[in-house]
Amino acid sequence: MNHPRHALDEIIHAPVRLSIMALLAAAETADFRFLRDTVEVSDSLLSKHLDTLEKAGYVRVEKGFVGKRPRTWLALTEEGRAAFQEYTAVLRRITEGGQHP
Repeated sequence: MNHPRHALDEIIHAPVRLSIMALLAAAETADFRFLRDTVEVSDSLLSKHLDTLEKAGYVRVEKGFVGKRPRTWLALTEEGRAAFQEYTAVLRRITEGGQHP
C-alpha cells in the first residue's frame, strides 16, 4: 500500500472535523459559537465532532463564564496541530501526484 491516501488520518478526514481542525489551526483559540457559525453546523453536531477530536487528543475544550453566561473555548493541542500538519502534507502529496511519504 504505497498510495499516500492510506496515510490520511481518519479522525480528521470527516468534512466537519477537517473544517474544525483547519479553523483551529489558524487561531490560538476559538469560541464555540464562532466555530459553530463559521463551520455552519448545529450545536449538537459540532459537540459530537468536538468530542471525537477531544478523545483523540487533538482538541482542548475549556469551559467558563463571561459574566453570567457559560462559554466554551476550543484550541488545538500540540498533538492536534502536528496531526493536522501531517494530514495537510498527505493531501499535498496526493494532489501533487506524489506517491511516496
